[in-house]
Amino acid sequence: MSTENLKEGDPLIAPSTTDHPLYESVVEACKTVYDPEIPVNIFDLGLIYTIAIDNENAVRIVMTLTAPGCPVAGEMPGWVADAVEPLPGVKQVDVEMTFLPQWGMDMMSEEARLELGFI
Repeated sequence: MSTENLKEGDPLIAPSTTDHPLYESVVEACKTVYDPEIPVNIFDLGLIYTIAIDNENAVRIVMTLTAPGCPVAGEMPGWVADAVEPLPGVKQVDVEMTFLPQWGMDMMSEEARLELGFI
């Protein structure tokens, strides 16, 4: 998502389709992907911003990285697509990378903060 299309008051992170029947299985698939430098899955790290699933079961995932210079920046979207695509019922997967808003440690789940010793 680019910022030039945003209007004042629009959320930087689009809402996920949490009521879709495939949502939970997509989340679980995302939890199988890890940032190689951090022993916590990318979902609990807060790197998955949006999981949007349409009526045709096409999945669009908007994600970020802990830092723009992350060594696996080119590979991570493919890892996510490879984790989600085999799920029963998923028609297709598009993974989009964004750096808006910039990731911060406050985006981590409580489990992730506990695992990393922040709480």
